This record gives sequence, C-alpha cells and structure tokens, in this order.
Amino acid sequence: MLSATLRRAARGTRPRPSARLGSEKVYRLSSSSASNSPVERTQGALLDGVVDAPPANGLEYAVSKMDDLANWARKGSMWPMTFGLACCAVEMMHTAASRYDMDKFGIVFRASPRQSDVMIVAGTLTNKMAPALRKVYDQMAEPRYVVSMGSCANGGGYYHYSYSVVRGCDRIVPVDVYVPGCPPTAEALLYGLLQLQKKIRSDKTLLLSTRK
Repeated sequence: MLSATLRRAARGTRPRPSARLGSEKVYRLSSSSASNSPVERTQGALLDGVVDAPPANGLEYAVSKMDDLANWARKGSMWPMTFGLACCAVEMMHTAASRYDMDKFGIVFRASPRQSDVMIVAGTLTNKMAPALRKVYDQMAEPRYVVSMGSCANGGGYYHYSYSVVRGCDRIVPVDVYVPGCPPTAEALLYGLLQLQKKIRSDKTLLLSTRK
C-alpha cells in the first residue's frame, strides 16, 4: 500500500476516493465557452461563482438580467457605516484618504445607518459595545453586508482571553468578508471590499426566489 502511494506521488497523481459524498450536478459561471459545463461538487468543496442551473426559460432569463442590473448598482454604490472601534479605524481612514481613494469604487462613508448598506467593524469589539453594534446593524437597510477588519474583530486577537472582549464580531452580526491582520493594511481592506463587490455581483436572490 505504501509503495503504491509513493508511485502515485512520483507520477504526480492522487488516489481516487472510494465513494462520492453528496455529489450533485452544478454549473460554474464563467466567461469562457465552457461556462455551462457541469462539474461534480463533493462534500466540503468550495466552488466560487456557482449556481444550481442556468436560466431554464424566458422568464428566468429576464429575472436573471434584473438580478445583474441590481447587483451592478449595489456593487457600484456601497456606502459603509463608520464604525471604528480601535486602532484598525486609522487604517480604515487611510483607505478612504486620497492615496487609495475609495470614492472611485463608489464606496462613500455615511454617518447614518439609515443610509448605509455595509458595516466595517474596525477594531476590538467589547461586551459593552456589542449591543450598540447590533442595534446599528438592525437599523441598516437591506440588503446589508458586514466586513470584519483585523484580528480583534475576527476572533478577539490579542484580547481573545479577556473577560471584556467578544471573541469575534460574527457572534453578534453575520460577517461576509474577513480581513486578517493586526492591523491590516489599507491595501488589505481595499482588497476585502473588492471581494465583497465580487460577492454582490454573483448574488441571484431574485432568480432563486422565482424558482421556489
């Protein structure tokens, strides 16, 4: 058995799994000619930009185009809520300053949750601040998104074992994008926001609701 494994490793091949777990036909969205080729999704596999099937008729095609139009508008007009909690907020300000200029991506900070659809949790979230964070999140308009910025917001960071710190803001609000680092650079936050735009672009809410 060991010699067979070594031979496979020398040839650069992997042993085939004995059984397929939870396999199903899905479709990968791509700009290439093989965009509708079915691929096997097994348990634990993460495939980017995958939906269950292409539009089956004219109605679904029209709804999918409405999805694309709404997603294009959303990703080009993300308005983050200014929620700086600690030193990561300085890097958030750096991202919004003239060097990186988030305005060119349509990302404009707002001071009111009624006008915001993105929350950037920048810094250490304490137990005392957690109710205020949740209240501001509940006041934001749907659809809303959360970016967890820095190690403290992601999982507590250096204060993970402190009695007064929440071990990750995802215990309070659902998080869409995690930006690692202590503190993360302005480039890292900008990349995280671009990943959020990519996630918004692949949203198919209207199409999926039509198929129900």
